[in-house]
Parts: sequence; structure tokens; C-alpha cells
Amino acid sequence: MSLRPLALSALYLCDPDEKFQAVQSLWTQQSHIGLEETQLITADAGLAMPGRPALPRLILAKDVPTRSPFTPDGLAALLHAVCHIEFNAINLALDAVWRFPNMPKPFYTDWLRVAYEESQHFDMLHKHLRSMGYTYGDFDAHDGLWHMCQKTANDVLARMALVPRTLEARGLDATPLIQTKLRQAATPAALQTVELLDVILRDEVGHVAIGNHWYRWLCEQRGLDPVSLYGELVLRYDAPKLRPPFNEEARKRAGFTEAELSYLLGS
Repeated sequence: MSLRPLALSALYLCDPDEKFQAVQSLWTQQSHIGLEETQLITADAGLAMPGRPALPRLILAKDVPTRSPFTPDGLAALLHAVCHIEFNAINLALDAVWRFPNMPKPFYTDWLRVAYEESQHFDMLHKHLRSMGYTYGDFDAHDGLWHMCQKTANDVLARMALVPRTLEARGLDATPLIQTKLRQAATPAALQTVELLDVILRDEVGHVAIGNHWYRWLCEQRGLDPVSLYGELVLRYDAPKLRPPFNEEARKRAGFTEAELSYLLGS
């Protein structure tokens, strides 16, 4: 079987450990997996997408309680929220691999790499959460990342604009702020979380850079201006309006141009 249907099969898996193992296997065996485009790949209407466990319960983002790292439960809830983001990120990357045909081969290997690294993030966060006496599913969560994935299902250009370089890039801004609070909490569990977030921030710069690369490549293919188009896509798909503070240093390393940063800052 070729890569794209295998990615779809991994996307359907509900058990987090099974999904982790499937993505690890895809990554290690990719050199032996073809990328044939000889048949149309379609989702199975009888299977829920994306595959995920019965818990956590999904609620509206506005109803998710504020998480403080200064109590054991609050730290666990905060860690669980990041764990949930990483689990969703695995699904987002797998969806990019299977959903969009006729892209250059590096597009698929790029997003398979993202799925692999996101699965590594989820695994290390989940192990840390378990060491604190909790597990994934113990706290409520929201589904904002996947909603944008659904909205952009019919256009790879919109997907690249509004998932990796909008929603996921927000993690570049938020992570240092979270780390500051964790350092103030100064418990061993909080400080270990800071170290895990260092790894995630490093990798996420690369993931956002992949989104930037393919967004610009697609804009070039279609003869579109990436800066002006971005604002149009935000309105068309009702994407969240990003507000400062922005981690400009990390965003520059991820490939955002001065013109794009100026747009975000409203200048």
C-alpha cells in the first residue's frame, strides 16, 4: 500500500498508543513505501474522523477552565491541554498527507515528518502526565484545531495558510509565556514541563516553516501574492484574528517575512 492511504488508516486509529506506534512505523518504513497516485483515495463514511479516544470530553473553547500551574491539579490540567494540542497535531499532519493529491513528493514527506515529531511530543508529554498521576482524557478539551482542518478540507492553499502558519504558529507565541509561569511555580514537575516545551518549541519552528514553504509554493503556482491573500483567507474562512504579543524571533526563524510580521502587527 502507498503512503497516503496508510496515513489515512493511522488517522482513523482512536487509541493514542496505537496511533503513536502507527506513525512511528510509517516514519521508519517510508523509504520502502511508494507514493502511487493511480487510484482515488476517499475517506470511509462509516468511520469517525479523526480517530480519537472517548475522552477527553470536547467542549467549547470558551468553556475550558483557566489553568494555573501553581497547584498540582492546575499544572496537570495545563500539561493535559498541551498534550491534547499535540494529539490533534498528529491528526492534522496525517490529514495533510492523505487528503491532498498531486502535490510534490517532498510535501508528503514533510508532513509525515511533522506527524512523527508531533507523536514524539505527545508521547513524552503523556508520560510526564502519567508520572503525575493523571492520564490523557482526565480533563475537558476543545476542538478548535480540527474545526479549521474541516473548513480547509477542499483547498490545500487555505490549509497551509490557516493551520500551520496561523493556529500552530500561535504556539510559537504562547509557549514562552507558559514557560515563564512554570518557572515561577518552580516545582520539579513544572520545571520538567519547561524542558519538554523547549523541545516542542524547537520542533514547532520547523513545522511552521514547512507550512510557510508550501503556502508560498502554492501561491507562486497560482500567481497569488502571499501577504494580501492571507488577509483574504482569514476573512473567508473566519480564522481567529491573531493578537500580540508575537514571538517575532521564532516567527522569523520559521520563515515569516517582515511584511508578514507587519501585517500581524497591523502596520
